[in-house]
Amino acid sequence: MKVYFSHGKESGPWGSKIKRLAIIAEQHSYSVDSVDYSDILDPDLRVERLLDVLKDVEDDFILVGSSMGGYVSLVAAEQVNAKALFLLAPALFMQGYKKQTFCKQPNVEIVHGWSDDVVAPENSIKFAKDIDCSLHLISGDHRLNSSMAVIEKLFSQFLSSQAQNKA
Repeated sequence: MKVYFSHGKESGPWGSKIKRLAIIAEQHSYSVDSVDYSDILDPDLRVERLLDVLKDVEDDFILVGSSMGGYVSLVAAEQVNAKALFLLAPALFMQGYKKQTFCKQPNVEIVHGWSDDVVAPENSIKFAKDIDCSLHLISGDHRLNSSMAVIEKLFSQFLSSQAQNKA
């Protein structure tokens, strides 16, 4: 099984969060890839890039997205067979983003910081309520850097639960 990471608007494919989460994924025997969107600002064009990366993938995979990458992962998941999604402060219900309604997906987990002033935590609350998924509201701002230890534990538990679902 593989984990595909999608970074945020102002980050890169191997930013500090993704590096740390990639180590955890590898510890859980997942291979990892991180798609580079740094040349694309439009979130919906980023979705197209992710769909292009995933078009020939036959093995099971999990999508992990941060901020704009959370939006990208969620929108792409509606067109591919992702086994699960782990979203960090996903940029949902944002002005200028084409998609404003989302289909229910299996195995979605969200982590969002209470002090996020880029994407309001209320956006994740609304989405989690709409699709009935797990939502962790934790201390931290949009980047969530001050809460990485908590995120690492949540991600490890999430991957363990996916392995149990597969068995």
